[in-house]
Amino acid sequence: MSDYDVFATTSAVFLISFAITMLFVVAFYVLTAIAMMGFFRKVGVEPWIAWVPVYNNWKWLEIGGFQGWIALAQLIYPGGIVTSIFIYIGMYRTGIAFRKDVGFFIIGLFFPFIWAFILGGKSAVYEPQLITAAGYPPPIAGYGSLPYDQRAQHGFGPQAQQPYGQQTQQPPTGQPQPPYQPPQPPAV
Repeated sequence: MSDYDVFATTSAVFLISFAITMLFVVAFYVLTAIAMMGFFRKVGVEPWIAWVPVYNNWKWLEIGGFQGWIALAQLIYPGGIVTSIFIYIGMYRTGIAFRKDVGFFIIGLFFPFIWAFILGGKSAVYEPQLITAAGYPPPIAGYGSLPYDQRAQHGFGPQAQQPYGQQTQQPPTGQPQPPYQPPQPPAV
């Protein structure tokens, strides 16, 4: 076997491996962006932001209660790890707003697109006040702070849980909504 044959074979194996890896990277990115669109829509962020590489992490960090500029750290070499840590902490906090437990957070660590698909689904209800009730800072920029009458239009709140085609009962005009009472932690 000549040196040319070894070089050609090695090059072909490298190119095929690179093409397969890039295919998986692109598929993962597209799947995650589609899932994040539903999640962003649910929490009050424009869905198109899910497709913008650094800006989507910026918004994701803000939803988790952190400053968005931390996402810029991923542009330098070790900063991607730092950004990921803050995103995972924010992921846990956001799970609280959807009444999810630590087991659901573990799913998000390994399969963030599944995490986002579930939270962006029709049955998930986003209640950002649960984050502050648990003792964490609220989401930045007031995500989820829409007036009561607009909440169902954006896919969250008690009215959003109604099955399709059924009318939701609106409160009578002129009567104020009762204030939200966060769940009390168990006494220790």
